[in-house]
Amino acid sequence: MKKKVPAYKGTLRDHTIMCPYCISECSGIRIFGKRIKSIAFSTDVAIIKNINADAIIAVYPFTPQAAISQSIISISDVPVFVGVGGGLTGGKRSVRLALQAEHQGAYGVVVNAPIADEVITEIKRVVDIPVIATIASVHTDVRRKLEAGADILNVSGAAATASMVAEIRKEYPDVAIIATGGPTNESILETIEAGANAITYTPPSNGELFARTMKKYREINP
Repeated sequence: MKKKVPAYKGTLRDHTIMCPYCISECSGIRIFGKRIKSIAFSTDVAIIKNINADAIIAVYPFTPQAAISQSIISISDVPVFVGVGGGLTGGKRSVRLALQAEHQGAYGVVVNAPIADEVITEIKRVVDIPVIATIASVHTDVRRKLEAGADILNVSGAAATASMVAEIRKEYPDVAIIATGGPTNESILETIEAGANAITYTPPSNGELFARTMKKYREINP
């Protein structure tokens, strides 16, 4: 029998961003006792504070900075996975950023696809939180990432994501996989069926949300 879940929305928070419900179909990944299925891809603190995701993945196209990760971790009500580089930033700097992120309270550190395997090994040597390795291409040597010490794979292959997840799952039936779900319920479910344990969701931007709100205001006060 399907259980009824009581809910309270309130008035001021009734427009909280809701992750696609279909994400609940995945198994989730349990980290330090918390089961995580939906992961919001955002560094916008206003959005992070007003979304119902189980966790936040805070990666961005700039050199990682401890001040940014601290701001996001301090404002978030849910676990945060912090980007520590691997592209422009790497080597000992990524290792130091990973250790600092753990001290700040991060639940995991995310390394970019180009990171050297030996840097993953060094990060794993100094932190006790999971190391999440990004897999962005079918040509990435997944085995080497796992042997280097990666605990979780973050598959981000655009339109090829679901097929990449399926290939990885075939070879590594027990590995934890986070994957981008795409823009529709159908693409999310396809990725889950391929073997993803958790799904990253990109919420609307602040500008998009404001545009919707302003449109409503204009309709109320033409």
